[in-house]
Amino acid sequence: MIRSDRDGAVLTLTLDRPDKANSLTAAMLGDLCDAVEGVGPDVGLMILTGAGDRVFSAGADLDEAKAGLATSPLWERLSGAIAALPCLTVAALNGTLAGGACGMALACDVRLAVPGAQVFYPVARLGYLPQPSDPARMARLIGPARTKLVLAAGARLSAEEALAFGLFDRLVADPKAAARDLAVGAPDHVAAIKAMVP
Repeated sequence: MIRSDRDGAVLTLTLDRPDKANSLTAAMLGDLCDAVEGVGPDVGLMILTGAGDRVFSAGADLDEAKAGLATSPLWERLSGAIAALPCLTVAALNGTLAGGACGMALACDVRLAVPGAQVFYPVARLGYLPQPSDPARMARLIGPARTKLVLAAGARLSAEEALAFGLFDRLVADPKAAARDLAVGAPDHVAAIKAMVP
């Protein structure tokens, strides 16, 4: 389930399946795509987070991954939609970030994580390629060698390593609250500033 909450110019989208590590079914992924693509110009901040206190998302639901969800074009549609938003986008990582869920966090402008969060994107071990835009987005953040370490070698990063690499921007006790505390200006001003940053 994808939960959408609006408070003024702040939109929070929550992956709400904590009993299954917030893993995404095809229906959830489609709903998330629709929610992101429906963000209007009056939104200045979009927060993407997960329910619970251990895992942001384990990526694709295991049963559906085996049935084809692992290579679905919906993942790329979602990350592209997030990256194209004119508002500030924040991944409020309440726990570990794994698998295909990495793409949505990489597409966000800012990544705030709890100190216990880990990053794990085991595509090579599972016999898949990463989402098409993920290697380039990751390399822009952490460089090509470290990107190969994560994607090709399947290295698991601790929160401290991810922060040192530049994959996480801050470690905070409550990422969702920290995201909401960001001093975001008027939506059109935010969009103008984002357009100025290469």
